[in-house]
Amino acid sequence: MVGTQWGDEGKGKIVDLLTGRADVVVRFQGGNNAGHTLKVSGEQVILHLIPSGILYPETLNIIANGVVVDPGVLLEEKEELRKRGYFPNDSQLIISERAHVIMPYHKIIDQCREEILGGAKIGTTGRGIGPAYEDKASRMGIRMGDLLREKNLRKKINAALDEKNFLIEHRFHRPPFDPDQVIEEYVEYGRKLKPHITDTSYVLFNRISAGSRILFEGAQGTLLDIDHGTYPYVTSSNVISGNVCCGSGVSPTSIEGIWGVMKAYSTRVGHGGFPTELNDSLGEEIRTRGAEFGATTGRPRRCGWLDMVVISYSIRLNGLTGIALTKMDVLTGISPLKICLGYELDGVVTDRVPADIGDLERVIPRYREVKGWDEPLEDCRSFDDLPKNAKDYVETIEHLTGVPVTLVSVGPSRDQSILRKSPF
Repeated sequence: MVGTQWGDEGKGKIVDLLTGRADVVVRFQGGNNAGHTLKVSGEQVILHLIPSGILYPETLNIIANGVVVDPGVLLEEKEELRKRGYFPNDSQLIISERAHVIMPYHKIIDQCREEILGGAKIGTTGRGIGPAYEDKASRMGIRMGDLLREKNLRKKINAALDEKNFLIEHRFHRPPFDPDQVIEEYVEYGRKLKPHITDTSYVLFNRISAGSRILFEGAQGTLLDIDHGTYPYVTSSNVISGNVCCGSGVSPTSIEGIWGVMKAYSTRVGHGGFPTELNDSLGEEIRTRGAEFGATTGRPRRCGWLDMVVISYSIRLNGLTGIALTKMDVLTGISPLKICLGYELDGVVTDRVPADIGDLERVIPRYREVKGWDEPLEDCRSFDDLPKNAKDYVETIEHLTGVPVTLVSVGPSRDQSILRKSPF
């Protein structure tokens, strides 16, 4: 399950809904820069690191090797879930020993870089995600398994802080970290998380061999992919379906279906090109109706019309076999609706997403208008319950993409969903 836009498509709700049919839910990339908002029995639950399947007591949840883990945030999330009656058993969650750890110096470096960039900043969450992936790529990262080996951990933290403290003190003019304090803190994290840390790839192999139904849960969206997104305004990991295998340690031949979650309109958080953005009262109305504020940061999301150039690009990159269409209810009462079918750049019409961010910021969207609907959708429980123009909107998306819309969400709650085809 991957995002087809700039993230915030409603993946958490869809994964939560489908987890009732799954045995295992796997998070394979990103960190606590993502947030999945779920609404269960009128209660809102926001998850940042722990997979959405944690709300089901019989489901195994896996934080795989492609994730960067902030142990402090993870423990806080675990405690908060337990206070609310979820996650009663440690065996519900396992964490890859190969997953890299976000360290306190990663967060300081992330935040200071954004401060220095000022108006040219990327718009990161400041959670240390990018610097943690940098250390992974430079082969000086600390992994979850290291937290269980104090001697190795001490050696690695001391080596890292030889470099990081120089940068923090002399480039960013912040106080350096005391290696002994950091070591003590992370040894304690290892002690608390030891029951969860294991070889998750081996567990997944055995579960696949036994015929378990497994759902891989992506964070962010395709246009935030480090390679294929609107660079440099992207996240620090590969979010597309191809990273499911690398990020969780499973074979590509094991994957049987790929669903993309797609909002019925478009949103993005932070800076970067957004061709269909509505900088007017309608954009503000959609933001208010859709509660379009970041689950992690609370930042207001930029809102705009559905962009089929972006969606077609996502379909090609991810190889989608189904689309889960969310937030249809937000568009009720808005007519006509617009769907972007192409971009005009320097007088030439294209159906491709430009690689250069400057070109993306200059494109002129070309739209098709379609009729909206006034009837409320919140109580619809089958496709036939939808008003004609809402069904036409769904069928237009299917026609333009060539991919079936397998699920339609008409509200935030679990039961406000029309599942047209089960993935299992």
